[in-house]
Amino acid sequence: MTKVAIIGAGPCGLSMLRAFELAEKNGEKIPEIVCFEKQEDWGGLWNYNWRTGSDQYGDPVHNSMYRYLWSNGPKECLEFADYSFDEHFGKAIPSFPPRAVLYDYIIGRVSKGKLKSKIKFNTRVVNTIYKNDKFEVSYQDKVNDKVLKDNFDFVVVSTGHFSVPYIPEYEGMNSFPGRIMHSHDFRDAEEFRNKNVIVLGSSYSAEDVALQCNKYGAKSVTIGYRHNPMGFKWPKGMKEVHYLDRLEGKKAIFKDGTEQEADVVILCTGYLHHFPFLEENLQLKN
Repeated sequence: MTKVAIIGAGPCGLSMLRAFELAEKNGEKIPEIVCFEKQEDWGGLWNYNWRTGSDQYGDPVHNSMYRYLWSNGPKECLEFADYSFDEHFGKAIPSFPPRAVLYDYIIGRVSKGKLKSKIKFNTRVVNTIYKNDKFEVSYQDKVNDKVLKDNFDFVVVSTGHFSVPYIPEYEGMNSFPGRIMHSHDFRDAEEFRNKNVIVLGSSYSAEDVALQCNKYGAKSVTIGYRHNPMGFKWPKGMKEVHYLDRLEGKKAIFKDGTEQEADVVILCTGYLHHFPFLEENLQLKN
């Protein structure tokens, strides 16, 4: 029988599992499927967890989800074609739902079937090589710390690419006495109450993280953009300036001459395409 490996049980991997399930319900013969998920539950990026750095098994934390994230796209653009928000909730809901509502919807779509039995949780794919017309997948059972192997005819990579942060270097970082972090490790703006916050970036994460810091009581929020400003009418206590030049002690100095006292620098600088579980000749190159 044909065997298919799906790496990742987030929205993409779960959609693959559901597509096979619906095909089987329609009388089609489907392959044997094994889904590998390195977290302890399904949901991928939407599976919020307080952890940053490493999980309890020493594996790098995959998700970049923060507690009070709200969707920055209307639900009408996020809705699955085969499962509506109205069907799930039994009523109309607002267009921009918070994280917990979206997670409930994503999981509700797959909870009615038997998909969970096809997922190996707490399982990290270590390597994937192609030989003898098969994909040999090596994977680690993190709970028991065992590495196993299996062969597949097809492999679907559904891990996303918002897990390995891109962290640029700025002059003065080594001597900055405050905190420097990437938005990958941002979980709750409450910790930045009464702090002078520098947010570097000009896309969705920078916008949302900056606004949350302001909402939860930051003393000031300064957003540094590299190419083009977002250009919004920011609330009191927020401003947008051009590109960080350097850090001097607790002071951030920008290319446009702005100087700002800083307690924390949050890098909203994007992510790297990083698929270490695929041998080199299987990886796409930029």
